[in-house]
Amino acid sequence: MQDKRTAITVVGAGSWGTALAIVLADNAHEVRLWSHNEEQVKEINECHTNKRYLPEISLPELIVGYASLRDALMGVETVILAVPTKAIREVLGKISAVQTAPITVAHVSKGIEPDSLLRISEMITQEMPKELLQDIVVLSGPSHAEEVSLRHPTTVTVTSENMAAAEKIQDLFINHNFRVYTNSDVIGVEIGGALKNIIALAAGITDGLGYGDNAKAALMTRGLAEIARLGTKMGANPLTFSGLTGIGDLIVTCTSVHSRNWRAGNLLGKGKTLDEVLDNMGMVVEGVRTTKAAYQLANKYQVNMPITFALYDVLFNGKNAKDAVDVLMARGKTHEMEELVNVLDEKNTEN
Repeated sequence: MQDKRTAITVVGAGSWGTALAIVLADNAHEVRLWSHNEEQVKEINECHTNKRYLPEISLPELIVGYASLRDALMGVETVILAVPTKAIREVLGKISAVQTAPITVAHVSKGIEPDSLLRISEMITQEMPKELLQDIVVLSGPSHAEEVSLRHPTTVTVTSENMAAAEKIQDLFINHNFRVYTNSDVIGVEIGGALKNIIALAAGITDGLGYGDNAKAALMTRGLAEIARLGTKMGANPLTFSGLTGIGDLIVTCTSVHSRNWRAGNLLGKGKTLDEVLDNMGMVVEGVRTTKAAYQLANKYQVNMPITFALYDVLFNGKNAKDAVDVLMARGKTHEMEELVNVLDEKNTEN
């Protein structure tokens, strides 16, 4: 942990942004938590709570809410970007309009933009003027905001094209409750963090259908194989998917009631329509948009992703959830490792 108190701006006062603000405040940093909602900012400053997203949690007084993005960014060198994928471009535009000095942007969101098929770090590069962007860091891993805010033991990973920048973010966050590892595989960390939401939606569906633990274990295992196939084809290190941002994030997102994606899938499995599910959730379900992006990526890279394809049909083509699962179980026989080995052979040939 750094000895010197640092001013850090967290952009986005949802559950995850607020939980990370708590970690930073526990490390004695001055935390500026920005929200576009003035009532939420007033609550943060006057009541030291954020009840919509983290009920029953008291916020440290080192966390100060800001409604003015210009004021929140003034004199700050590090920005934690904690907004949904669909809001990334809009928020980056607002930051660029008021920022005057180079900053390190550490994003903590998990998604891929449909149609452009860009990872979030690529979106940041595209949206931020070069003279204002010092470094991009990604923070990801198995971490529910509800548990982080309670100071339960949590481990995450940071990565960057500039490992010195990743280590800087590691130093800002690491403490005895929140352990931070480094990893040099930016593609793998972002792909693993994004695509596990697809498998969590599917896991929720199987639970909603009442199919039990055997089905979910199979889904998670084969889902990880899909993630690794696509990620490796895109240039990721396949070993990344056996780590925190691969299997670690997959386990926690597919098995916890804290997971929005699992809860959304569970409602789909119980017969709710997608519109009904999204209205019921009241918060962003990243896996829905990511399913569309992954479907497009699978076609672009010619990677077989049967779970993703089945979920795409449920979400966007109106296919019955039970019928989609039945189709998955009726697939032709294959060797368990065949598809991943083929991708690795192609990667080795390219190298």
